[in-house]
Amino acid sequence: MRKGKINVQTENIFPIIKKFLYSDHEIFLRELVSNAVDATQKLKTLSSIGDFKGEMGNIRIEIKLDTNAKTLTISDKGIGMTADEVEKYINQIAFSSAEEWIDKVKAAGEKNGIIGHFGLGFYSSFMVAKKVEIHTLSWQEGAQAVKWECEGNPEFEISEIDKKERGTDVVLHIADDSLEFLEESRILGLLKKYCKFLPVEIEFGTETEYNTEKDEKGEDKEVKTEKPRIINNTKPAWTLKPADLKEDDYKSFYRELYPMTFEEPLFNIHLNVDYPFTLTGILYFPKVKHNFEVQRDKIQLYCNQVFVTDSVEGIVPDFLTLLHGVLDSPDIPLNVSRSFLQSDGNVKKISGHITKKVADKLEELFKANREDFEKKWDDIKVFIQYGMISEEKFKERARKFCLLKNVDGKYFTFEEYANHIKTQQTDKDNKVIHIYSTQKEEQHSFIEAAKERGYDVLLMETPIDPHFINMLESTLENVSFVRVDADVVEKLIKKEDELPSKLTEDQKNKLKELIEKQMEDKGFQVTFENLSEGDQPMIITQPEFMRRMKDMSALGGGMGYMGSMPDTYNLVVNANHPVIGRISDDQDEEAKGRLISQLVDLAMLSKNLLKGEKLTSFIKRSVELI
Repeated sequence: MRKGKINVQTENIFPIIKKFLYSDHEIFLRELVSNAVDATQKLKTLSSIGDFKGEMGNIRIEIKLDTNAKTLTISDKGIGMTADEVEKYINQIAFSSAEEWIDKVKAAGEKNGIIGHFGLGFYSSFMVAKKVEIHTLSWQEGAQAVKWECEGNPEFEISEIDKKERGTDVVLHIADDSLEFLEESRILGLLKKYCKFLPVEIEFGTETEYNTEKDEKGEDKEVKTEKPRIINNTKPAWTLKPADLKEDDYKSFYRELYPMTFEEPLFNIHLNVDYPFTLTGILYFPKVKHNFEVQRDKIQLYCNQVFVTDSVEGIVPDFLTLLHGVLDSPDIPLNVSRSFLQSDGNVKKISGHITKKVADKLEELFKANREDFEKKWDDIKVFIQYGMISEEKFKERARKFCLLKNVDGKYFTFEEYANHIKTQQTDKDNKVIHIYSTQKEEQHSFIEAAKERGYDVLLMETPIDPHFINMLESTLENVSFVRVDADVVEKLIKKEDELPSKLTEDQKNKLKELIEKQMEDKGFQVTFENLSEGDQPMIITQPEFMRRMKDMSALGGGMGYMGSMPDTYNLVVNANHPVIGRISDDQDEEAKGRLISQLVDLAMLSKNLLKGEKLTSFIKRSVELI
């Protein structure tokens, strides 16, 4: 037996490990299983190049719980270690660099990512264990098995032991404040979280399997057997070549990733890059709902098949967090703080590449089968719009395949739509006016009025559309957007010619005063327009600028105060309508008031603003007038 001190002057290294990583203490299991996988993979490599000539045998990693002894053991049948290697890798390397880094940590006040800056993965076990043992036998012929043990301080013991099987057992004596890690369900949950796709089989406990067999009489009987529980898929789809996978394989893997999701993805992108960095993965396009309520923890980040995080905001562009799937890269640092990841050069390159690949896939789908792309458009529209708003490079690419949809369900690229409407919808300032509706049913009368003028009306009904419209107005040349109910149809697209008024300014002023008196507290701005006799006598419009700012504020456009402001409306009076002229000429004040109320209520009804008591009064008055 040999006793010694770990090469470290910082006497309180173990409390520091525990303190710095306490919020993340569950990752000890990921670290230890990852080490076991590394040891196994190294043995495979030695075997493949002919250095190891023995039998590989069963190389499965085993996790064992002993609640009586209060131990958790991680066993591999990999390369193992000699006494000298234990001295080198456990006693010297980890802590020589650990002490230097801890000094930097203290100076900077950083409390994230202690593991991963150096080979300290093994020592994360002391976050949950009061004592740790390593039982190991090297693959090298004639090697002597040894045991290393330490009780969470710089003192250790190394002794020779009798161990027949090649490999390493790490035995954790669980501390009293971490007894949760002696619960089978807790360990199973961690293995499924962190080790679900590791490339070496991991066995933990057993599971019951039921089979049907024939008994002596030839009748079916149920036979129950216990078999080892394997918790991981060693060859997940993203590690295979795209040429070796069919569409059903991708869908099957999606269900493996998200067993509680019942909707299938629309399509996927298989990433397979080996230069200038290594990146594999599969990204799935889910249906993005118009209410924009999406979970952003659906992309899982891996490093060599070891789970790192499912919180990838700031690591990939924000709009890509709407996607589902897996990204795996050895060039993404394992176990470091999010701020470190976000500023890492490799991570930024990977992020840019993923954006490019997503744009490539969407353009390819659009060009290959536009009809199918249009069928998917309503489900991917929000994703593409969000990408264009938030990511400049994606915006430039997406201009080729981003579509505009009109109220009749027809789709256009930006260029196609400009050509489609420029003859009819170019105003006196040479701007091409894009008229849009946000609620096809509620704005039906305005849409019909616009169509009668030969105008086309777009459907822009998602919460993100106000931001998208603003982006388009700043991107497309000589283009302006106006909602179909923002003004009377004659004013939506301002032309040179204007009809003369049949009312004098004096008549308008007197009528305006009378209308405002009848409207009481409705709070509308009363204006007069010289429209045709065939247009409505009164129309309620909602000014474009204020309404759009309010809509943007509701989704979060940096103008939060707008969201609390009441809606603003204009009551537009058609100065040329015969009924308006009749009211102006009528000497009966009571009849005037009743007719004005009726016209105002009709205008409100067309905007779905007439409710409750006011609607009841309108119905009663309508019956009386009939």
